Amino acid sequence: MSRSERWLKLLDLPRTMPQARYIDHLWDLVSWNEEALVADFVRFRGTSQSPADGPWHLIGERENIVVGSGAKLGPGCVLDTSRGPVVVDAGATVGANAVLEGPCYVGQYSYVRPLSLIRSGTTIGAMCRVGGEISNSIISPYSNKAHDGYLGDSIVGSWVNLGAGTNTSNLKNTYGEVTLKIGERKIQTGRRRLGSIIGDHTKTAIGTRLNTGSYIGACCQLAGPGLAPKFVPSFSFWTDQGMQKYQLDKAIEVARRAMERRDRQLSSTDEAILRYIEQIAPQVEC
Repeated sequence: MSRSERWLKLLDLPRTMPQARYIDHLWDLVSWNEEALVADFVRFRGTSQSPADGPWHLIGERENIVVGSGAKLGPGCVLDTSRGPVVVDAGATVGANAVLEGPCYVGQYSYVRPLSLIRSGTTIGAMCRVGGEISNSIISPYSNKAHDGYLGDSIVGSWVNLGAGTNTSNLKNTYGEVTLKIGERKIQTGRRRLGSIIGDHTKTAIGTRLNTGSYIGACCQLAGPGLAPKFVPSFSFWTDQGMQKYQLDKAIEVARRAMERRDRQLSSTDEAILRYIEQIAPQVEC
């Protein structure tokens, strides 16, 4: 194939090493999140207001704090930058006596409840409501973990609600490598700590217990006793009667109600995506 002289001159331009990384598995994001938070902090610097002195407390360097426009820091809350930066984005609220350990990020208009502990490596997306203890986890926008309970080394999709007292285990009693099961496949994760991978629009009842290395698909309802199964396929309803199919039309109805509570509408595209997931999931989660 012939190349024009102009095209060939592109080869003379300065070259840099690629800046992007490709994940092999979702839990790679958990492994990389602390590093990514530190790198992202550079982008926020100089774009936010300096937090006013007040009844909040600082551990570490003040220059490693970013507080966006309209964000609020409650009395007695602690921002700890001794290990990395803390970003509280525009419109977010950190409740009284909550502790944020950097590196961590609280997304726009999210709410961190009083007395919460947000540990390093945690990303909380926009419009979330969180409480209890969260460590080294990624929570996508519009999800709730508003009550006590532990979430560690986990990835949570959007429009998820974790009921009060929902807890994830992220470390085996043997301290061995965590294996994650998807369908009939058992995948060695290469990690000693891994909590749960939870898909969009999934809900857990109060007191739900999630085992180390759990995979919970999209549009699931978990309301059973004891430890939840380590693998819950998308569109499943787990109760004391075992695993049952969660009907598509019911799942769409619940998704619509959940979104309306946040003044959002389930669009025709959103509905088409859910219908596609319900159709394709059995082929992927096998």
